[in-house]
Amino acid sequence: MSAVTGIKITQTEKSRLDDQSLEKVPFGKYFTDHMLVAEYADGEWKKPEIMPYQALPMEPSLAALHYGQSIFEGIKAYKSESGEVSVFRPFDNFKRFNISAQRMQMPAVPEEIFIGGLKTLVNLDRNWVPAFTDHSLYIRPFMFATDPVLGVKPSSTYKFIILLSPTGPYYSTPMRIYVEEKYTRAVAGGVGHTKNAGNYGLSMYPTVKAQELGYDQVLWTDAFEHKYLQEVGMMNVFFIINNIAVTPSLEEGTILAGVTRNSSLQVLQDMGIEVSERRISIDELMDAHKAGLVSEVFGTGTAATISMIRELRYKDYIMHFDTDTWKIAPALKAKLDGIRKGTAADTHGWLLKIG
Repeated sequence: MSAVTGIKITQTEKSRLDDQSLEKVPFGKYFTDHMLVAEYADGEWKKPEIMPYQALPMEPSLAALHYGQSIFEGIKAYKSESGEVSVFRPFDNFKRFNISAQRMQMPAVPEEIFIGGLKTLVNLDRNWVPAFTDHSLYIRPFMFATDPVLGVKPSSTYKFIILLSPTGPYYSTPMRIYVEEKYTRAVAGGVGHTKNAGNYGLSMYPTVKAQELGYDQVLWTDAFEHKYLQEVGMMNVFFIINNIAVTPSLEEGTILAGVTRNSSLQVLQDMGIEVSERRISIDELMDAHKAGLVSEVFGTGTAATISMIRELRYKDYIMHFDTDTWKIAPALKAKLDGIRKGTAADTHGWLLKIG
């Protein structure tokens, strides 16, 4: 048994780390030696187990495959220069995970399983945390419905799993972004504020269409007028307009409350930058750009951290940005990296130390 009550650990006989370099690893391709699994049945969570990473037995009638009850989170662990491992703001992800679960009519995962299991798993596979620049250990908690029955209703059984994946930078160069005006990511009253699998599935077609035009991702607009800006790809978006950091408001429930977004808002204020959470339209952004007031545009997310945007295209209007001259986004990234890596003071208590 582990230090966390009720978690059984079955360790692998031989670590696969011996065969894997952690330098320049791509995002989401390699996984550590172990995973955590917990089952929900008969109205309660059963004792979780940490076991060697392995394939799952699965019925073809699995409810999640047919009706989409599937949610997840993205968290990162970092290694300091002294070798200490810390997880960045996992309690915020734990809270958001259960918000997603409630909206998708799934059971809440207890803190002992989510946070306790995460700590035990990361500590067990701590040697997989890369120590290279812009590298980290990506933590993927997820839950899906497991009833082997067809029928449009909430499942009565679920599986909660945590996977760990060493990763390098998600976007290695500044992005080109296409402003989407036909397809929709989320609508008020929907599930845009949750981290459910369907939000990502529906994004793939318009994203591929944008990539065929030479763009990396899309900037989503609202469902009704295709006018108000929402998220950029799988990230929240920030605009530096007249030295103010503007990001779309969460009020309508169509935008995910990003942990990196929230952290960025706090650090920007710590840096003396004024921030504004509000509705912003593509017309306002273009007018500000034409007036020379838009100096920087960047995305924020756990996977991508701070990702600079060098080009935005709306219809035939293209906004170019010289990312080499930017001051705010690079400083923000450096501040967040410093906190995560332990080279800057964690004044907000965001790090959960492991072991």
